[in-house]
Amino acid sequence: MYIKRSMESFIINAGKNFKAVLVTGARQAGKSTLLKHIYPNRAYLTFDDPILLEEAGREPGLFFRNHPTPITLDEVQYIQHLFPYIKMECDASDDRNLFSLTGSQSFRLMKHVSESLVGRVAIFELAGLSLREIDNCGFNRPFIPTAGYIAERAKTYSRCKNIWEIIHRGSFPALYESSADWQTFYSSYVQTYLNRDVNDLLRVKDQLRFSRFLSAMAARTGGILNYTKVAEQADVTAATAKEWTSILEASGIITTLPPFSNSALTRAIKTPKFYFRDTGLVCFLTKYRTAETAMTGALAGGLFETFAVSEIIKSFSNAGIDYRMHLTYYRGKDKARESEIDLLIEDGDSIYPIEIKMTANPRLDMTNAFDVLDKVKGKKRSKGVLLCLYDKPVDLNENAVALPIEYV
Repeated sequence: MYIKRSMESFIINAGKNFKAVLVTGARQAGKSTLLKHIYPNRAYLTFDDPILLEEAGREPGLFFRNHPTPITLDEVQYIQHLFPYIKMECDASDDRNLFSLTGSQSFRLMKHVSESLVGRVAIFELAGLSLREIDNCGFNRPFIPTAGYIAERAKTYSRCKNIWEIIHRGSFPALYESSADWQTFYSSYVQTYLNRDVNDLLRVKDQLRFSRFLSAMAARTGGILNYTKVAEQADVTAATAKEWTSILEASGIITTLPPFSNSALTRAIKTPKFYFRDTGLVCFLTKYRTAETAMTGALAGGLFETFAVSEIIKSFSNAGIDYRMHLTYYRGKDKARESEIDLLIEDGDSIYPIEIKMTANPRLDMTNAFDVLDKVKGKKRSKGVLLCLYDKPVDLNENAVALPIEYV
């Protein structure tokens, strides 16, 4: 069973204007399935196939004579030497939509894309299934909580029967398209990731230490990125922890959220936060084997926040928008008071403060930190949002509204 992806129409439209379309994202996010669905009659080649990979390396100049366009090339991070030839194929034709490409290791990939295909390729980042996609909801606006957004979202809003089942299960399509066993899927996923991707990139000698590193990172999702503490728990150096973290981010396993920067907030923390992109993987790595244990465990608040931030990120990416241009966070001291705002969404001159709480009883005092933004010059603090488990929107005052998590 194919689950319709929100990104489909944006990829199709991009193909009308660009010579190539590139879809990046973590393994098993559904990149290949998505492109096969959009282009069912197009030749499909995957460079996970060692024979094909050897062919591309042996005779790159002849490769596209044997495999003419239009064509889908999967896992192109393995064939960096082919990018100049892809460029030549693009330049030799006036046709659009010659190549549809996927890649799981964006940090190795993007350098060659920027050098060879600038102006020729449209780039999309596909994450796991969003809650909208799981619910087959056609609403596809990025989460910028204007009054118009909230009113339009209300028309398609449906209450999730058990949000913790979704949080625990995770977002990988294979877990929804079949009767895949949760434990088996994530165990295989971690082993495949260790053996194929990480070893390919870093030649990790001690997989036990890397496994401890993964678990230590998972237990801190939603927190400030502290390489020293993670390194201590994994028994590696801080430099190694930093290098491994960069691999996790480049492979779509985690994302970092930069701190909001403004001269008026002189005592703000300058270190990024980080989030895992899939809460099911967090539950597996931290040994929460059921939705009930995840909901009641010590990491429940961090899991709920990670899920909310991940859904917000997907709402931007699935609309073809780079979320990195819009999302930050704030933590600092203001008037001798510690203040933290989980997420800031910037849209033009407006800033929307977002607080994320695992509560069904939203209160105005949960948004007290929002007023720190009033001192920011050149930006307007717009109505803030408390994302929570309440079942309907409710105005907390004229400057803040509580929204159900499903409104993302």
